[in-house]
Amino acid sequence: MFDLAPSLLLLLALATAALGQTLPNGIELPQPWPPDYEPNYEALRVPPYLTRPPEVVPIDLGRQLFVDDFLIQDTTLTRTHHHAKYSAANPLLKPDKPWEMEGGQPTAMPFSDGVWWDPADRLFKAWYMGGYVRYTCLATSRDGLRWEKPELDVVPGTNIVHQRFRDSATVWLDLETTDPSRRYVLNLFPYPEGAGALETYFSADGIHWGPCAVRTGPTGDRSTIFWNPFLHTWIYGIRWDEPGLGRTRSYRESPDLIAGTDWAAGEPVHWIGADHLDPPRPDYGTPCQLYNLDCVAYESILLGLFSIWRGQAEDRAKPNEICVGYSRDGFHWCRPDREAFIPVSERYGDWNWGNVQSAGGCCLVVGNELWFYVSGRSGRAGSRASGVSAMGLARLRRDGFVSMDAGPEEGTLTTRPVRFSGSHLFVNLDAPQGALRVEVLDAAGQPVAPFTAANCVPVKGNATLLPVHWRGARDLSPVAGREVRFRFHLQQGRLYSFWVSPDESGASHGYVAAGGPGFTGPTDTAGRQ
Repeated sequence: MFDLAPSLLLLLALATAALGQTLPNGIELPQPWPPDYEPNYEALRVPPYLTRPPEVVPIDLGRQLFVDDFLIQDTTLTRTHHHAKYSAANPLLKPDKPWEMEGGQPTAMPFSDGVWWDPADRLFKAWYMGGYVRYTCLATSRDGLRWEKPELDVVPGTNIVHQRFRDSATVWLDLETTDPSRRYVLNLFPYPEGAGALETYFSADGIHWGPCAVRTGPTGDRSTIFWNPFLHTWIYGIRWDEPGLGRTRSYRESPDLIAGTDWAAGEPVHWIGADHLDPPRPDYGTPCQLYNLDCVAYESILLGLFSIWRGQAEDRAKPNEICVGYSRDGFHWCRPDREAFIPVSERYGDWNWGNVQSAGGCCLVVGNELWFYVSGRSGRAGSRASGVSAMGLARLRRDGFVSMDAGPEEGTLTTRPVRFSGSHLFVNLDAPQGALRVEVLDAAGQPVAPFTAANCVPVKGNATLLPVHWRGARDLSPVAGREVRFRFHLQQGRLYSFWVSPDESGASHGYVAAGGPGFTGPTDTAGRQ
């Protein structure tokens, strides 16, 4: 991201770690960083920032989601977890080219890889495994639903962009780099030769890739990378096998993908794994393992898609499915909902009966929805074979992971002390038959005139971006920069998020994951579109 010499970047990162770092949400990172725990992941279920939150939470960056209690002082509302819903048009991308039939199992699926909105070309782009453990291919789409496989010149007459045989891979569209030759990053695990390390390649166009830039220290086969903009560093999520725990993740960060990648075996710190709260399949009874973890910055949080392995029978492909988790410091995870966010099908013959896993970039913001592209494997009855591997789509309301709900009787939610520099309050609300009113409280918990519940114009309707207004006030600028609390009064509705924007458009200036139509960079500067 910062195109300084790798050695200088590494020195800067070490200096930052030694001095400590405060994140945009006010969390002070513990020392040493990253934390180095024994592999007891059950002990890490409650992040330290939930037990010791900042005294005042800055909320200038991004929409503020209620996925945990970080923002909540007290509430009578009910928290509801929501799951993505599959598109009826699935699968959207299927193996139908000769090179996609290679390897013995027809394959056209992201095995992480990456699905992104490219603002330069105004296209959805999907990098995927073409042919089983064969090539990296590229598909494009104007609407995210109808996909084309362009004929390119890397292997003339095909859409192959990289010929290195591979297992899983990650493709990252780096919209923050100042080096155009590194706009696209490909990080893959070679197959079968060269096993045991990841290889990194760079490209200016996502089609023509340079030589291998670096090989990492030892890793397992299902390892991934992502850019954490809150920490300004690349993160390697390294597959590791812990005795008694099976597949887990270790953690390594580096401000540059070339620097800091020569780790020794056992040097990356323990990070995260499945635990006894992950329910095993009742038909297998096998303890769960963490098969994969893809991550991305979404609004003000780090979003994690956890591929949970719930066991494997002799007569079925791995029934992995995707669960969701959230982090506010980039290392500790909150996973309050252990049910499948995007599940496998239990009906044999479906495209996703065998195995479901996430794509690199995790999701795109498309209008009022989040679009999650996933791989699905049909499996073959009576064997562990993958069968036909394809790509499908699951959808969720924007910010729709968690809602705070009220019924006919009014409920309230009061935030912890917050501070902002913007002047326009917005909410993501589903209350067509109800109403929301908001008041601003001072440090002593008293309403600040004119921002009282009585003066608030009731907010009604169902939209992912609704402004909040008060009679007698043009905007929130009189309380900008002060320590305040918001108290939400809700009746018959669901509240998904809130944020204070400097713009009347409602632009959150938070991160938009893998992007989407209308966004020109990694953050929401568009607002109402």
